Amino acid sequence: MDWIRLTKSGKDLTGLKGRLFEITEEELKKHNKKDDCWICIRGLVYNVSPYMEYHPGGEDELMRAAGSDGTDLFDQVHRWVNYESMLKECLVGKMAVKLAAPQDYHEEKKVLNGMLPKSQVTDTLAKEGPVSPSYDWFQTDSIVTIIIYTKQKGMNLDSVIVDYQDVSFRAETIIKDYSYLIHMELFREIQENFSVRVANVGKVEIDLKKKEHTSWKHLGRALENHNSLTPRKDTGLYYRKCQLISKQDVTHDTKLFCLMLPPSSHLQVPIGQHVYLKLTIAGTEIVKPYTPVSHSLLSELMAPLLPNNKYIYFLIKIYPAGLFTPELDHLQIGDFVSVSSPEGNFKISQFQELEDLFLLAAGTGFTPMVKILNYALTNVPSLRKVKLMFFNKTEDDIIWRSQLENLAFKDKRYEVEFVLSAPTSEWSGKQGHISPALLSEFLKRSLDKSKVLICICGPTPFTEQGIRLLHDLSFSKDEIYSFTA
Repeated sequence: MDWIRLTKSGKDLTGLKGRLFEITEEELKKHNKKDDCWICIRGLVYNVSPYMEYHPGGEDELMRAAGSDGTDLFDQVHRWVNYESMLKECLVGKMAVKLAAPQDYHEEKKVLNGMLPKSQVTDTLAKEGPVSPSYDWFQTDSIVTIIIYTKQKGMNLDSVIVDYQDVSFRAETIIKDYSYLIHMELFREIQENFSVRVANVGKVEIDLKKKEHTSWKHLGRALENHNSLTPRKDTGLYYRKCQLISKQDVTHDTKLFCLMLPPSSHLQVPIGQHVYLKLTIAGTEIVKPYTPVSHSLLSELMAPLLPNNKYIYFLIKIYPAGLFTPELDHLQIGDFVSVSSPEGNFKISQFQELEDLFLLAAGTGFTPMVKILNYALTNVPSLRKVKLMFFNKTEDDIIWRSQLENLAFKDKRYEVEFVLSAPTSEWSGKQGHISPALLSEFLKRSLDKSKVLICICGPTPFTEQGIRLLHDLSFSKDEIYSFTA
């Protein structure tokens, strides 16, 4: 909050009296000292010297990018931070680069009811990325259908993210570790609701309902990054506003939030991936990562309370002295929260022929395990054993304890063990912190050479210690997956 107050003080944090400049690479390199430190992030140059003492990672971390392009370093450390809002008062200018000319209506006309040329899909990706995708479109009196040819098998509905807002139509298709984007201002307005279909051959079809039953001369005008294939790590975060539908107490400090997607969005968060929630607090955009959950642990065994494709659930611990979660908790039903597109590299292909699944969770590190549990127990026929070791401070901190115990009663493949670090004298279960003794007893394969996956999530010290112990117990890197968002 001290940094936010400083940015609101009116003090000139750029040292340039409010003027913005085009910065050459040579000029950027000159500003590489602690008291004169410029850093470029995604083409924008900031004077971060005033921010040095406020940076949670310390001055040395910022100085690693002094006088250079710090985009890659930023993405490695804290990609989720909304730097544009946090550093807007430090903006010096933009890098002097030659921009590509945008497409116009006439260029789009060339591909009317035909295949797009490969011009904008970078040729260099062919060597290591997926086969270049393409798109086509056709229309009837009432519907425009966009067809995306991904040329990839195994595509799912959660591989496609579609948004229509402020006349902008955006369809992002995730192909392996790449993002293929269609981004246009459509020729005419469409209705908010649309349908998305994915065929086994990797063909995606998006049906858009016309507001007026007239013929379109072309699909529309290309917007930023239209028809581009980009590594996911290089794509920016895209947000849509979701409405708070409900929130209910789960423990004394954890609540289940239900958010509704806008009718003009298609978004299904893949298992093991997270999104970012964004709120404006004291005039500054604050962003935090959270992993969506199912509405209950037994959700695959019962009819959902609400349609799965329009609602997103989050288990969130409220920190009274925190900056973000108290504001989130103060939201009223009907208020809005911005939700990003998903991120993460967990792949459900890791479940193929899996026999033993071990889950290690501490506190709200339990959230990625919810969908993993539901999916594994209902969709992995080779599975013999699923075990969860859940670390908490007290009994009152255990999230969904009764559901976890009921699930063990319903499915004999599944077991749960609770470990408390500060139990009462009445507690008869395991206690302590993650340790070799606890893990060696817990991590027993169903067969000598059974295929194993161990997922771990919790506070950073817990996760790092757990990974070290797992390696000491001779589990390989391929058998361990850590959630570190």
